Amino acid sequence: MTLKSRITEDMKDAMRAHAAARLSTIRLLLAAIKQREVDERIELTDADVLAILDRMVKQRKDSIAAFEAGHRIDLADAERAEIAVLQTYLPQPLSADEIAALITEAIALTGATGLPGMGKVMAELKPRLAGRADLAAVSAAVKLRLAG
Repeated sequence: MTLKSRITEDMKDAMRAHAAARLSTIRLLLAAIKQREVDERIELTDADVLAILDRMVKQRKDSIAAFEAGHRIDLADAERAEIAVLQTYLPQPLSADEIAALITEAIALTGATGLPGMGKVMAELKPRLAGRADLAAVSAAVKLRLAG
């Protein structure tokens, strides 16, 4: 079963259970998936859906920070609830040791030495880490490793 079909089935289950908040979040996710499929005229793979999920979680984390700065705890809590629903579709996050091992492997595969090789290393890592690690943090770790 593809990730997209699993999400569709979960939407049906949420409708049957009258879980309004969960249903709303799943519908937002399906709308984002459908929008990308229509825009690009393609059928999305699981990796593409994971990228959408990653982006949606990041957007909500940014919103939480803004809402907390504006003392709107109610809206921040709603965003946290959406993150909880979205994270059920993301794979298990990798540990710091697993990420470090993948970085070492990617550097060896690409033969990167120094900062000019960072793009190659990140291109190698991105599909393997999609939805499983914060790519900004990984990028910083790669930069540190290649710089010194």
